[in-house]
Amino acid sequence: MIIQGKIALITGASRGIGRAIALEFAEQGVSRLILVARDRKKLAEVAGEIEARGVQVATLALDLTKSADVNIAIAQAWRSYGPIDLLINCAGVAHQTPFLQSSSPKVQEELSLNIMGMYEITRAIAKRMASQKSGAIVNVSSLMGKVAAPTMSTYSATKFAILGFTQALRGELAAHNIKVMALLPTLTDTDMVRNLDLFRWVVPMTPQEVAKALVAGLEKDSPEILVGWQSHLAVWCNRIAPGLLNKILLMAAPLSKRRANRDRHLREATATSR
Repeated sequence: MIIQGKIALITGASRGIGRAIALEFAEQGVSRLILVARDRKKLAEVAGEIEARGVQVATLALDLTKSADVNIAIAQAWRSYGPIDLLINCAGVAHQTPFLQSSSPKVQEELSLNIMGMYEITRAIAKRMASQKSGAIVNVSSLMGKVAAPTMSTYSATKFAILGFTQALRGELAAHNIKVMALLPTLTDTDMVRNLDLFRWVVPMTPQEVAKALVAGLEKDSPEILVGWQSHLAVWCNRIAPGLLNKILLMAAPLSKRRANRDRHLREATATSR
């Protein structure tokens, strides 16, 4: 899909990967961008950057977990700005914690936004795309939708679910000339990631690199766009030697770093007492 001259709607567009995709699409010559996020102020800042590039932009301050609000907003946007050619489902949240210390409210937040929020806006837009017999949908999953990691069990569960959802829609919506793809970035340097304990040996990508990979994948009509050499290496290793990858993930996980720090403190305390 060539995005030049298209109308694209991007969720999670106020920061991180969503913001980078919006700016990259503006550089690539989309005719209009519709930006969706909960933070009205940050949306306005991104919109200003896009308008400076000569691209028409509209913002929707919207909570995707509220079904009625989503349906009303999409109906109004479709009437006001014309048929949407491309939907990028980028909104998401991640909570990192050992499973035995996890709490239901945080898990519910991940499920509500990562899964149900994506479902609500996709349904609202896909119905209209089916009527016009054209469109493309990109669901942003993650490398953790292919390879799960300790301390990220519920986040990984939502990202695995996104891949299943994407694969099912790809088959169902093909008859309506709607392409459905998945974008799978590795660890990316965003505000969300800066609040997490990083895994050893993982080098974060920039949001701009992810956005450029998406544009390239769209041009090739790739059903899955796996971003970064670390992602390709991890997926290959998971296919060839899953046991080895599991050991590497355990050594790299924040849990192992915490254990190492705990053991070091114990050794130091023991040496001091002697």
